[in-house]
Amino acid sequence: MKPIEIVVVGAGCRGAGYAMHAATFPDKVRITAVAEPRDYHRNQFAATYGLPADRVFASWEELAALPRVADAVIIATQDEMHLEPALRFAELGYHIMLEKPMAPDPIECRQIYDAAIQNNIIFAVCHVMRYTPYTQKLKELLDAGVVGQVINMQHLEPVGYWHQAHSFVRGNWRREDESSPMLLSKSCHDLDWIRYLVGRPCTRITSFGSLVHFRADQKPEGAGERCLTCDIEPKCPYSAKKIYLGKYHEGVRDWPLSVLTPEVTLENLVEALEAGPYGRCVYGCDNDVVDNQVVNMEFEGGLTASFTMVAFTDHSHRKTRVFGTHGMLEGDGEFIKVNDFLTDETTTYDTGTTEASLVGGHGGGDYFLVKSFVEAVYAGDPSLVLSGPVETLESHLMVFAAEEARRTNTVVQMEEYSSRIIPKPAVCGSSR
Repeated sequence: MKPIEIVVVGAGCRGAGYAMHAATFPDKVRITAVAEPRDYHRNQFAATYGLPADRVFASWEELAALPRVADAVIIATQDEMHLEPALRFAELGYHIMLEKPMAPDPIECRQIYDAAIQNNIIFAVCHVMRYTPYTQKLKELLDAGVVGQVINMQHLEPVGYWHQAHSFVRGNWRREDESSPMLLSKSCHDLDWIRYLVGRPCTRITSFGSLVHFRADQKPEGAGERCLTCDIEPKCPYSAKKIYLGKYHEGVRDWPLSVLTPEVTLENLVEALEAGPYGRCVYGCDNDVVDNQVVNMEFEGGLTASFTMVAFTDHSHRKTRVFGTHGMLEGDGEFIKVNDFLTDETTTYDTGTTEASLVGGHGGGDYFLVKSFVEAVYAGDPSLVLSGPVETLESHLMVFAAEEARRTNTVVQMEEYSSRIIPKPAVCGSSR
């Protein structure tokens, strides 16, 4: 059987990373085209995969203007740029792997969902957390009943102080009108993950959160507009000089430095910090997304869950506790500890996440997501995808409902919300 052909739309960090993982299956995949508006990224991608000139495009529209030239497409554009290419490539019959979130608007999410279903394509959203060895082991344990009936789950996303400053204060996801709310752009992973683990629909949801710290009124006295010329920079944990030049001197040459400049040199970094957005004082940016948020959920059958996203942490794995009738489970992204109430014994499982991280980011999730998508398209078997259109639409609606609850100070009933926002009933059963 000949390899499938995949084209990539958006050759930034995510698109290039997914293509790299796909290329590790040369007997099943060939990367055959790219669409990317930035010259450096487009040319580098084309050179990496030896693409001919007639398969290198400056826009997705140029690629989509042709009859279908491959079996599948990876769409890794910015959040607000997902809708049109997703609709068009689905119409052309491409199988699609779409970076999360589907779209920053629930109606647009529904349009993408409809396009995937109506065109009968294999469709995967990049909810990479579902695919990690850690998640699969945790779900296996819960499904096997090691804690009995699950009653409650607590889940923490420690964003990391410098990651918040990089992506959500200075960076591309700092403003809702240019990307999406923090809960969607960063934490749709987490609500989707919780939904995946509990295995039942969410019935009602509420949320609280705000932008507390990264504001002009929190700016320390004497702080400058840019970190390189700020008198109090040595005392600021969010110093761009500390974060970026510090990582450079530690030997980092890829993300996050590659976001500032495609060619990571000390000279280029300094120039970017002198003139670009990543050198700005964190108290003088135009950001408006929250820096802390909690979401409380009730699921069918009375199971409850709480999610906390907070910026003011180290940059580490998520932390989870699950409380059941026969035991308690704690996970830190690598190890899972299960305390059995009957025996009072604790069993620890090493999920191999450290080793899995070597083959891809997010604890191996990037790699295993791509592997699942490649195998699904190669075999024509959509069941190999864990994050299809039905699953993704449902968990995205949880995010949008939580945001409505946060803004209106209410508890949102999911059934009422879904029927109000998207009146047409979703297709039931297997979606993938």
